[in-house]
Amino acid sequence: QVQLVESGGGLVQAGGSLRLSCTTSGRTFYMYAMGWFRQAPGKEREFVAAISRTGNSTYYADSVKGRFTISRDNAKNTVYLQMNSLKPEDTAVYYCAAVNSWYITYDLRQARNYNYWGQGTQVTVSS
Repeated sequence: QVQLVESGGGLVQAGGSLRLSCTTSGRTFYMYAMGWFRQAPGKEREFVAAISRTGNSTYYADSVKGRFTISRDNAKNTVYLQMNSLKPEDTAVYYCAAVNSWYITYDLRQARNYNYWGQGTQVTVSS
């Protein structure tokens, strides 16, 4: 069982920055590809960014490309989402997710492919 704990959310003005962190339990973090998703009120959960288990491949939604950066530190069992130039439309609950990709490669843009989810952290961007 993998437990994910997000942190770093908060209230920020438009144009500002936040860095989200997601720390996992266990000693097999290196086997897991990681993703960030978000859900705004009244909307479906949507893909934000993902990173392969090695960190060699990253993926971004078009809406955040060039503004957000996903990274991971396998020694710290942590994945990060650096969010710059934030916009009011980035306001949402952000969720960290994990999938064991040691043997199988998954489409990391699809929420249904992830086995484990964090509880979410609120990001609010004021105009």
